[in-house]
Amino acid sequence: MAIPFLLVVLKLLMILVFSGWVSLWLLKPTEIWTQKWKGAEESANTTVFGYNGLDFAVYSFPLIFLAIVGFIYLELKQKEPRSRQARSPGKALSNPLIVNSYVGIISAVEVLAVSLFVLFLAWTFYSRISNDYRKIMPVKNMKLNMWQFKSFKVATRLGLLAEACLALLLLPILRGLAIFRILGIQFEASVKYHVWLGTAMILFATLHGAGSFFIWGVKNHIQDEMWRWQKTGRIYLAGEVTLVTGLIIWITSLPQIRRRQFEIFYYTHHLYIVFLVFFLFHGGDRHFYMVFPGIFLFALDKLLRIIQSRPETCILSARVFPCNALELVLPKDPRLKYAPTSVIYMKIPSISKLQWHSFSVSSSSSVDENTMSVIVKCEGGWTSSLYNMVQTELGSEADRMKCIPVAVEGPYGPTSLDFLRYDSLLLVAGGIGITPFLSILQEVEFVQSSGKKRIPSQIQLIYVVKKSQDICLLESVLPSLLNQKSEQFHLKLKVFVTQEQSGATIRELLNEFSLVETVNFDTQCSNYATFGLERPLWMAAIVGLSSIVFLIVLCCFNNAFVHHIKKASKPKYPTSVIDLLLICSFSIAIMCGTFIAIVLRWRKLQKELQISSQKPVKEIKPSLLESSRALEEHEIHFGGRPKLQDVFAQFPNETGGSDVGVFVCGPEGMKESVASLCQMKSQGIRMGAHSKKPYFSFHSLNFTL
Repeated sequence: MAIPFLLVVLKLLMILVFSGWVSLWLLKPTEIWTQKWKGAEESANTTVFGYNGLDFAVYSFPLIFLAIVGFIYLELKQKEPRSRQARSPGKALSNPLIVNSYVGIISAVEVLAVSLFVLFLAWTFYSRISNDYRKIMPVKNMKLNMWQFKSFKVATRLGLLAEACLALLLLPILRGLAIFRILGIQFEASVKYHVWLGTAMILFATLHGAGSFFIWGVKNHIQDEMWRWQKTGRIYLAGEVTLVTGLIIWITSLPQIRRRQFEIFYYTHHLYIVFLVFFLFHGGDRHFYMVFPGIFLFALDKLLRIIQSRPETCILSARVFPCNALELVLPKDPRLKYAPTSVIYMKIPSISKLQWHSFSVSSSSSVDENTMSVIVKCEGGWTSSLYNMVQTELGSEADRMKCIPVAVEGPYGPTSLDFLRYDSLLLVAGGIGITPFLSILQEVEFVQSSGKKRIPSQIQLIYVVKKSQDICLLESVLPSLLNQKSEQFHLKLKVFVTQEQSGATIRELLNEFSLVETVNFDTQCSNYATFGLERPLWMAAIVGLSSIVFLIVLCCFNNAFVHHIKKASKPKYPTSVIDLLLICSFSIAIMCGTFIAIVLRWRKLQKELQISSQKPVKEIKPSLLESSRALEEHEIHFGGRPKLQDVFAQFPNETGGSDVGVFVCGPEGMKESVASLCQMKSQGIRMGAHSKKPYFSFHSLNFTL
């Protein structure tokens, strides 16, 4: 009972802290808050912390504290025995509400969150502008008249909306420190929030800059203002650099460029360092504390990922499928546990020293304790180079081929096995999108054999491929396809081959598994396995200690360089010097957190894993395939895509009144079709339909950006 009670307490604490942080943003534009805050900063200046410590404690630390508590919550959540949850009307909010080819698949929760954020932006803008207009004092040095002054204020306040977007911009793309995991949102799903926030930020920033330039142009002050690097206040030149850098990052991240020239997108995205530094110079330290939490967590996350990928491990073996696909087997620490549908990022220096590629893990840590597998479809330049490398080694006569070092980040994935809570599962895969479902089916088979948890009684796998030979990717789940003896578990496979009019039967295609070739690689180049992320408690400790170090160093700098400035009539140091002190404090704090991570990694590396065995190859006996009656239940169709309407209509017949978990991984068109059907089929729960009507819960899986 202690763990459930602590989880409830931590959840309430997180809700309270988050509500307080949101309240700060709502109160900040008001005149009452402005007056009270000036008095609080004046009082803080007499203390050792100064106004910097107050701004950090009030504006920045709540979100950092939320991350710390969140990691403790995740640590305890892993120890809590999970039970199947009953269906609640609130779950309907996570199902698709809008399905559109332009905006994608949006749930009711996302629509609600976006609406509230838009209302917040409107409130901030209205409150600021109304306060400005009540105390109009035209800028004397530019001699602005009334409409020019009002326009200038509108442009200025639009910059605050960009600041609000920046405060949240980096949170969705955290990996190891992903606080969105508390809500069950995976990294690959939250990338779209980063895109939305980035687009909104650039829009407001562009309007902010264009409005300022317009007023300068009207008064013929462009040359005077745009090159100014003021000693105090807003630095206009820094703002211009920030805007230009942001536009470059945004333009190169458009789908037309990102998908065709990924390296351009990747390299220009690293200009975020320039963007953030010049934003600090432009906005000043007081505004920077509002966006500091996301930047602080992102910097820690980035460095922890670099440490995690060191030292490099190696590929144990590779299996070459007839469909131009590879299964790479990597060593892992037996203590590393990950949930199905997890994602890893891989870099093979012999191909490219800079390119990282994401892959869905196709194995289960419950089944394979010492290895971890990913399947790579050879479609691009990087994957083709890898395929050619393996093919070259396959033609060699040596027992073991040369060692292939590989750097690994992750696995990143959900914190729990949510798919086990459903009564039935409908899995829809297209092409290489089958990989996350391989890990799900292996996990289900393990749970069934152990008898520790209840499993879905009905599972149907819809697999859409271009060529019939792609079915060989199902080799790892063949035991599940053949073993239909259990009365509590039934798996049915339906294969749809779109570019062939007729072909072999399921039995004949499964016999082709014998054509899969295996290459065993030398492992002398690395004695290290994949260790994965640090425990959530260690993550909480790293974040907490780094934030404390930042505050201490900031206070030391404040007392050494800035504390006496308040007594002078004019500042002794330019504003940019104070900003540089903040950057130095930030750098020292991040290095401190990095040092702790290095020590933790070093302790793990002291326990070297002996890499000497590869994943055993499962041999499929033809006699078993020919005598198995289970194959008769599976279907294969040629010459067209599945009629998903019929699938959704027929599937619940055996499971009336149950919760159906619908998972889809494949092309966007397939996801949108499945989402539309889930939206239509599950309308009943919102319209007061009979409670026994099956409810379809939609889940989209993705492992590419």
